[in-house]
Amino acid sequence: MPSPQPREPEPLAARRLEFTAAEIGALAHLYRGEIYRSTVWRTRLDSSTNWAVVTTGIALSATYSNAEASPLPMVLVGLLVTVFLLFEARRYRYFNVWRARARLLETDFYAPMIRGESLSPNGRWTELLANDYRHPSYHISYARAIGRRLRRTYGWIFAIQAIAYYGKLAIHPGPLTALSEVAQRAAIGPIPGDIVILAGVAFHTSWAIFALVTHRLEAAKRRERRNLIAMG
Repeated sequence: MPSPQPREPEPLAARRLEFTAAEIGALAHLYRGEIYRSTVWRTRLDSSTNWAVVTTGIALSATYSNAEASPLPMVLVGLLVTVFLLFEARRYRYFNVWRARARLLETDFYAPMIRGESLSPNGRWTELLANDYRHPSYHISYARAIGRRLRRTYGWIFAIQAIAYYGKLAIHPGPLTALSEVAQRAAIGPIPGDIVILAGVAFHTSWAIFALVTHRLEAAKRRERRNLIAMG
């Protein structure tokens, strides 16, 4: 008997070159939804920033209310603002998910449409977006989120607090006449002023170092990515 002829492979389905009108409409609604969610989370970021600014203002008012007022509120508000920073970094990770999706649609779907280019559904951006919907995850780490919020917003708040605190020591209850008086004015109950001042310097220095390290991590991630088409 003659040997059976091998079956020819089935032809692969032709890949589409452009989106249909219905798919473009669906993507437009999807973009509106992502913009809405990113706006909501952006508002939540603004709320925690407002809390940090308001509490800092209250501490400034209490500290500079009179010459005999204690600088302790400026110390405590630094800890409180740190808590707000941690809250905001967690919220930023959520915000970054919606922001990255909307930005990807803007750069790789709407921008080619405005330029009059063909809208191919076979590009790498469609795979990125589809995978992000199938397997949602944070696009940046918690440490990088803290670093971003620290460099863009909270670093300035901490700087104002540090200047205000040491300014308080310099002018109240009277102008400094010797550096030895700084430690006396900085003392908090049984805690010597030298320790308080060193703790403040260490606190603000650690945030500056953290901001620098996370900035280097961001730069390394960008070099590793080597492509503008990415999430996060």
